[in-house]
Amino acid sequence: MNELINRKNYIQQLEKLKDEHIIKVITGLRRSGKSTLLEIFAEQIIDSGAPTNRVQCYNFEKPIFPEEYTWLDIYKDIFSKTDKENMNYIFLDEPQQIPEFERLIDALYTEKFIDLYVTGSNAYFLSGEIATLLSGRYITIHILPFSFGEYFESQKNTALNKYELFNNYLYETSLPQGVLLRSQGADIQNRYIQDVYSTVVEKDIKQRYNIQNMRGFDNLSKFLMGAIGSVVSPNSISKAMKQDKQDIHHNTVERYIEYLVNSYVFYQVSRFDIKGKQQLATQEKYYLVDIGFRNLKLGKFQYQDVGHILENIVYLELNRRGYQIWIGKVGAYEVDFIVKNALNKFEYYQVTWSMSDPKTAEREIRPLKSIDDNYPKYIISTDLITSEIEGIEHINIVDWLLKR
Repeated sequence: MNELINRKNYIQQLEKLKDEHIIKVITGLRRSGKSTLLEIFAEQIIDSGAPTNRVQCYNFEKPIFPEEYTWLDIYKDIFSKTDKENMNYIFLDEPQQIPEFERLIDALYTEKFIDLYVTGSNAYFLSGEIATLLSGRYITIHILPFSFGEYFESQKNTALNKYELFNNYLYETSLPQGVLLRSQGADIQNRYIQDVYSTVVEKDIKQRYNIQNMRGFDNLSKFLMGAIGSVVSPNSISKAMKQDKQDIHHNTVERYIEYLVNSYVFYQVSRFDIKGKQQLATQEKYYLVDIGFRNLKLGKFQYQDVGHILENIVYLELNRRGYQIWIGKVGAYEVDFIVKNALNKFEYYQVTWSMSDPKTAEREIRPLKSIDDNYPKYIISTDLITSEIEGIEHINIVDWLLKR
């Protein structure tokens, strides 16, 4: 069951914010574990001594209120159950189903005896007028599917070692429920992934943006999945698709990418000129939230692209660890990731399948050596035997993913 996987990283963030007068907004892809996270934290609050009547949980994807209820009716219903003398913990799961839901959130926030937690499945959940209304009143916690550490914990009853489990993680879904369906067989697991992807496309993209050319949108999505870790632009994608007899204008490509990013299917990473100390405006890279989607849409033959899949996994882990992330440009060379931590300190990462080939090793080391500063530099690979190379730390990816 999902609740057995504690999602410690996110729980710790919520614990730090508990009882602070600020709205806690948990964002992320549908079925990435937001609802389960709320359930775990609500149970934790009760276990710590809060009476159950002071913990209210609402999942608005379920018909829990009469259809004719307005946001004000729902507010009055929730408010009537609160203890005005003590702190109340209110959990609202996907409240954007309610017309003018932002007014419900704002009204609950104004009460000093309410500690408010909210989830949302796309970036427009907090945009435009909503962001203006709630400006300065919320903090976001972005949730991703299972890290390898969480995947490892979920599979601890198997006989496989950590390297064998990583091989599965590399090629399969990391969506929490999808991982836990693994024991039911690949057909059940694949059907689940298909249902999640279809729901995201239908609910968060097609309906919201009224897309008419779904064939073109699907082709663009598959193109991006096949190009993870590669530098692209709307114009280059449009040209490539036209060569493949798929006519789609670069402005349309740009819009469709925006929809996919806003629904957390892809993450856009900009390039950064290390020597010039500036972010570059063109030629971004895109990383996919779950490799299971890629296998679903492109087929198992994509397994051969393991280098980019490895890079995708490293990107998602750096994201989980709270870094700001860029693609690095240093002269004519590229660094896979430049990251900045909360202390404004930089780190540099190269990702490769193996350093065993001298030419590959030279290619990965050269860009890092050309960076003229003393910030930490890392090469991450699947090699089991690693060592420091000219001041650059070479790390096995499994050990790096499990080191928290």
